[in-house]
Amino acid sequence: MSHLSSPPPKHKGEHKGHGLPRGSERGSSSRDKDRSVTVSSSGPMPAGGKGSRTNCSPSTPQKVPNRLINEKSPYLLQHAYNPVDWYPWGQEAFDKARKENKPIFLSVGYSTCHWCHMMEEESFQNEEIGRLLSEDFVSVKVDREERPDVDKVYMTFVQATSSGGGWPMNVWLTPNLQPFVGGTYFPPEDGLTRVGFRTVLLRIREQWKQNKNTLLENSQRVTAALLARSEISMGDRQLPPSGATMNSRCFQQLDEGYDEEYGGFAEAPKFPTPVILSFLFSYWLSHRLTQDGSRAQQMALHTLKMMANGGIRDHVGQGFHRYSTDRQWHIPHFEKMLYDQAQLAVAYSQAFQISGDEFYSDVARGILQYVARNLSHRSGGFCSAEDADSPPERGMQPKEGAFYVWTVKEVQQLLSEPVPGATEPLTSGQLLMKHYGLTEAGNISPSQDPKGELHGRNVLTVRYSLELTAARFGLDVEAVRTLLNTGLEKLFQARKHRPRPHLDSKMLASWNGLMVSGFAVTGAVLGLERLINYATNGAKFLKRHMFDMASGRLMRTCYAGSGGTVEHSNPPCWGFLEDYAFVVRGLLDLYEASQESSWLEWALRLQDAQDRLFWDSRGGGYFCSEAELGAGLPLRLKDDQDGAEPSANSVSAHNLLRLHGFTGHKDWMDKCVSLLTAFSERLRRVPVALPEMVRALSAHQQTLKQIVICGDPQAKDTKALLQCVHSIYIPNKVLILANGDPSSFLSRQLPFLSTLRRLEDRATAYVCENQACSMPITEPCELRKLLHQ
Repeated sequence: MSHLSSPPPKHKGEHKGHGLPRGSERGSSSRDKDRSVTVSSSGPMPAGGKGSRTNCSPSTPQKVPNRLINEKSPYLLQHAYNPVDWYPWGQEAFDKARKENKPIFLSVGYSTCHWCHMMEEESFQNEEIGRLLSEDFVSVKVDREERPDVDKVYMTFVQATSSGGGWPMNVWLTPNLQPFVGGTYFPPEDGLTRVGFRTVLLRIREQWKQNKNTLLENSQRVTAALLARSEISMGDRQLPPSGATMNSRCFQQLDEGYDEEYGGFAEAPKFPTPVILSFLFSYWLSHRLTQDGSRAQQMALHTLKMMANGGIRDHVGQGFHRYSTDRQWHIPHFEKMLYDQAQLAVAYSQAFQISGDEFYSDVARGILQYVARNLSHRSGGFCSAEDADSPPERGMQPKEGAFYVWTVKEVQQLLSEPVPGATEPLTSGQLLMKHYGLTEAGNISPSQDPKGELHGRNVLTVRYSLELTAARFGLDVEAVRTLLNTGLEKLFQARKHRPRPHLDSKMLASWNGLMVSGFAVTGAVLGLERLINYATNGAKFLKRHMFDMASGRLMRTCYAGSGGTVEHSNPPCWGFLEDYAFVVRGLLDLYEASQESSWLEWALRLQDAQDRLFWDSRGGGYFCSEAELGAGLPLRLKDDQDGAEPSANSVSAHNLLRLHGFTGHKDWMDKCVSLLTAFSERLRRVPVALPEMVRALSAHQQTLKQIVICGDPQAKDTKALLQCVHSIYIPNKVLILANGDPSSFLSRQLPFLSTLRRLEDRATAYVCENQACSMPITEPCELRKLLHQ
């Protein structure tokens, strides 16, 4: 390994860390202080003008499009007017590299990545750099959200041969796709402590000419080492490790890194990490009577409250930004990702189930209001993300956070009306500014704004409780609540006139599956049918537009076309493991929320397809990609970290347990055991890296509850029992509606359902564990007591 510049504490672009899952899977903020770059190499390497954001429109007269203009990905289209002979990932590029004996330059990013934008403007729009890339390399652009398999393989190399990883990710490959040099963001020219992108290109060009055989040998050696290091297999093990032990170790590791004051599990940057919060809630449930159990609950609830009060939450338009650049959750990196909204909606709904505090349910509703308003497509699907950057005014250069920040002057002009009854002269603007911490000088530290783009501007963050704000001005708490909500609504209406951040209108099966869960779970917990309808429409979208009936396979992507239409790439991009796992989870959640058995039936079909396409029959667990789809890649991986999104194997372990509970099919329980056994070594070594899988391991070694409600799905008494179940936090259960029809889908799967009867013709609940059922229960209060035991 050779560092061409001093290694940084953190990488540019999206940080991709080890160990503690920080959710760090998106681009780093422009306000991060460190701007140094690390280049890693599998062999020795000797020492040896910025443009505007690309306009992808063909109306740009002075620029000629490259072949990326024919792609559907918003990220690839952002590079369609670069003076670079870009290729999409595919055989045409590989054949050219082999025929001309040139190294491949692979650049991976995504459309809302701030540092991807920076490198595109600084380097890929540069004519000289464009010539180097076109003449001496075969340059390939990949949207990591379209091809997570390509991203994972080469990120494994970058992480293994440097001090971290991130996006944009730039890797140089042999014509046989083996990596030999990798890094993240590069500035265009050399600095005092940094090697510029142009210099790196010149050095690699020279090395390819002078020492190609050495580079090839080293790349083969590194690839072989990565293959051995990344193998996840059962080996000689027959059973997974103890769930109780892994549970305890995972909790202790989280407890050690917990921020007592502000919540969360790192100094800065600080990520939401819903997988950690989910683990803590589950740990609390199984340790309710212990001190550790109480602490786990407090850690999760406090973190969720501090996040919701902080600037990482958009108090004006709702939804959450990607992460906080500081310990206090104050100044965010402003992009908004669909997968964050989906998982956080579930986390806040669970917090409401556990605490009964409507603060959490209000936050969950707000998240889904944002998604419905800003990320929903007419087809029923959900778009991927909104960018961090936007022009402060039309015609200006995009700046990070411009859409979301406020000056005192703006707020005073919008909210100038006096507040009656206050103990001193007060306008509604002054009240709002006091409560949300706005100041004349701005509340953003210069250290978080090195470019000075946000000088004098403010990010709304709750500084006082409603009670304290009310007491400060001698007002009634409810009056303050109303005044603040009215003020936020006026800011929201005024913000509509600002240029909006770019919308990544790509729709991914995996993230849509997560969003189906978000709407279904929250709708069920809060008893809001309209939210469940969004989940239903999302599932219909997936079946109509992202499922191939003939082959039984999911597609990975589709795209928003003109006039509300949906478009696909040709040939289609087929689904990866995460697409199947997250969609199956969404369908199981939707069945429990809606009691429409057709969604359960489709989940079973998709699980069968997942098993056929991804299961490792020799080593156990699921590969991330189909063997055929990943042909040519040097590695076929199994993802072993729960981060911003849970690992697809972790979600699959839960899905297999639930499917066994719904059907009794032993094969799925056997697969779950094999999967958990395959990950034994990783679980033992770093359980905190897989909190979602630790949850699945604990669930497997405890007893899954089958809660059966016998009744007419439209009857009030049936709905009352169902709502009773939904209102309680019970992660390790399946909820089944038995309508008395022995020919129904579920009755055919679970014959014992036909033996359960309604008591006195009333809706009746049974709680079944280990092939034994409770006495019949008809009253929700009695069911609640039993479920709380």
